[in-house]
This record gives sequence, C-alpha cells and structure tokens, in this order.
Amino acid sequence: MKEKVLIVEDQFIEANNIEMILVRAGYRSCGIARSVEAALQLIEQDRPEMVLLDIFLQGPSTGIDLARILRTMNIAFIYLSANSDKETLDAAKATYPYGFLVKPFKEKDVLVTLEVARYLHNHSLESIMRKAASTDLSAPQKLTATANSGRDFFGIVGNSQRLQTVLHHLKLVAPTDTSVLILGESGTGKEKIAELIHHFSGRTSRPMVKINCAALPATLIESVLFGHERGAFTGATERRIGKFEQADKGTIFLDEIGEMPLDLQVKLLRVLQEREIERIGSSSTVRIDVRVIAATNKNLEKEVAEGRFRMDLYYRLRVFPLMLPALRDRKEDIHLLAYHFLEVYSGKAGRTIQAISAKVMDAFMRYEWPGNIRELEHTIETAVLLCEGQTINQVMLPGLAQEQAPNKVKTIEENEREHIVAVLDICNGKIFGKGGAAEMLGMNVSTLNSRIKKLGIDKSKY
Repeated sequence: MKEKVLIVEDQFIEANNIEMILVRAGYRSCGIARSVEAALQLIEQDRPEMVLLDIFLQGPSTGIDLARILRTMNIAFIYLSANSDKETLDAAKATYPYGFLVKPFKEKDVLVTLEVARYLHNHSLESIMRKAASTDLSAPQKLTATANSGRDFFGIVGNSQRLQTVLHHLKLVAPTDTSVLILGESGTGKEKIAELIHHFSGRTSRPMVKINCAALPATLIESVLFGHERGAFTGATERRIGKFEQADKGTIFLDEIGEMPLDLQVKLLRVLQEREIERIGSSSTVRIDVRVIAATNKNLEKEVAEGRFRMDLYYRLRVFPLMLPALRDRKEDIHLLAYHFLEVYSGKAGRTIQAISAKVMDAFMRYEWPGNIRELEHTIETAVLLCEGQTINQVMLPGLAQEQAPNKVKTIEENEREHIVAVLDICNGKIFGKGGAAEMLGMNVSTLNSRIKKLGIDKSKY
C-alpha cells in the first residue's frame, strides 16, 4: 500500500475524481476537505504523508496558508489549480511545493507528480538526517559504471554533485511517459539530456523527432508541427505529415519552446490535453501517442508574467522540470571535460596531443564560461588545430589575455587592439591562410591588415 494522501479541494466532482485516481493506483485516501479548517482536523485525526491542495478554498484561508503550515509539519504537498494571477503564483512558489498540477489534468500526470513529490521529499529528509549525523552526503546513484568514472556516459562527462543529481532525476523520469521541461543556459547540453531521456524510455526503439522552434518562421511552424492537407493554402500541392505524426509512439523534442508564438501555444496545449492533432485544412483529428520533451534557455516564469507564454502551457510542460547547471557552477568537471574534448578533437585531426598545460587549466578554472560546455568544446577544438607540439600551452579566452587593472575601463579600440594582438600571438604572426589570424577572427585579410595599421600593431616582432 502506498502513501496516505489528503485531498483539499472545494469542487466536489474534481475532488472525487482525484480520490478515485488515487485509490485505483493503491494510495490510501485520508478524506476530502473543502476548507483549511476541515483539512487541519483531518490531519490531526489521520496524519497524511502527502497533500493535494487547491489554492482557493471555502472559508477565509487559502491553500497557500495551509501550505505554510504543512511545511512546518514536514508534510509534502502539491498544488492543484486552474489559471491564477502572477501574484498568487508567486505566493504559491514561495512555499516551495513539491509539484504543481494545472486543471484539467490527466490521471498519469497526477500519478507521476505524486511519485516525483515522494522522491523529492524523501531525498530532502535523507539529506537533513545525514547532515545531522555528521556523515558525508553521498551522491545520488549513478546510472552505470561508465558514469561513475565521469568519462563519456553517452556524451555526458563529469562527476560533480550537480550533474549526478540531474542524471539521477533523469533516471527517475525516463521510464515514464510524462512531459519533461529541460531548463538551462545555452550550451549546457539540453539536447543531449533529451536524447538520454528517450534512450532510457520505453520508446527507445521508436523515432525521436527534434524541432528547434526558434529556427522556424512563424508562418510555417504550424504546418511543420501538425501537417497540412493538399490545397490547404497557396503552395500546398500535396499532403504533408507533421512532426507530431512522425513521432507517433515515440518522442518529440521541442527545443527553444520559449520562442513559440502565442497562437500556436494554444494548439500545442490542446495536443497535450487531448492527445490528438488536426492538420491544416482538415476537418478531422488524428490520434497520436507522443512523449513531449521541451527545452528553453529563457526564464519562462518571466515570459508568463509578461504575457509572452501561456501559464497553463507552462505548468502542463513542467510536470517534471530538469534544471541543468551552468559550467561555472560545476567547475570541478572542467578538467574531465577538457581532456574528453582533447581526446575527441586530437583524434579527428589525426594529432597526438596528450596534455593541457597547468597555465591553460588555471585559465579555464578562472574563466566564467558564458557559453558553457559548448564554448569549452570549441575552445579545445581551436586549440588542437593551433597546437604545434604535444601540449596545449595557449588558448583564446575573452578577458583573460591580459590582467586588467581594477576599475580601469578600456576603450573599444584598446579592447580591439588587445584582442588582435592576442590572436596574432597564438598564430605566431600568421595573418592569412589556414589557421591564420584573419580566419580565426572571421575577418577579410585586407580588413585585418587595415585594422592592424590603424591600431599601431607592430607586425615585425612576429
């Protein structure tokens, strides 16, 4: 028998539907309360392990008021709500809920959210107990022995606590069919994580279809996603099957979901709720069975607050959010990542570069990596091409070419001159041709020579 769950919901039909879902899944119901006062009485009579609570209830107190009490009692809770204004949602988030279900919800969404809440709550309790006992907090169980070594686990490299937590959460959600929202800065590996979720799911033998929402024109994205019938619009000379139909029984990955136009967000929400699509120009619907994974580098909560992203779609997607850490927050992985990319790109170039100097590694550790893992990868790739021995002794990192005096603001020309000199140093004065400064800077050779002359750079020293 699973956990005891209390339902705090003032709508009779919805409350009873939830209770039936819980009972069918083997949970024990502590009852239904329609106000905070009634909920506290039930908690006193039969303490639950989890609470599903609506925000707006009968009586003067709200679900948010009850959540604050539950937090002090160390009882996990999940909000049930329809659309609410930003102020209410901010107040709800401030109570640190273990999940958020937006009405109307599917049975599997309820069950997956309960499983996630159970894990998060138990994991937090274990952390507190271990700290209190003055023992080391072990990292979450890694997926395989390959991951333990920190070396190339399906392209994921690193042993940091932050990364291993992401992998553990991935292991938890991958076998389910629930939607996943991957959050993180550009270059943190969101697509790679999406591929792993698909790989470890029951859909691994079926297609994974990838769409970059930012790369498609707004006028075409609906046709690309949902397809169209012949004659649906000018130029539609034949039927086109959309990406959702292509991904049937498999997974669709919607990258840069924050760039999706508002009118299309409505249609995507309908697909998530009804599990069916309608091709442009068709009067009938097509049933689909697709697992949706979305990713963005945007702050979707801010996008919701500013009216650029639908609140109901946001919470429908973030049933299970995965937050990927920036590289600057997992710098202990830089050494492993750098040598991983060194092995990859020295092999591709047919080189035998074996080491990265201590000076370069120190620069890597001091740098903030705004482009994250992708920037580190490109830095190593460039360094391999320019390396003349078996050790990388120089790399190009903005702002680390020369230590700058504190509080001194350089002019644009000073910065440009410094950058060009640093590139010339790396190229040993070579301006044109393969590996030359013009190629590295992405400039025309004559333009670069003109800038060198104007900035007073002495080429004779090279």
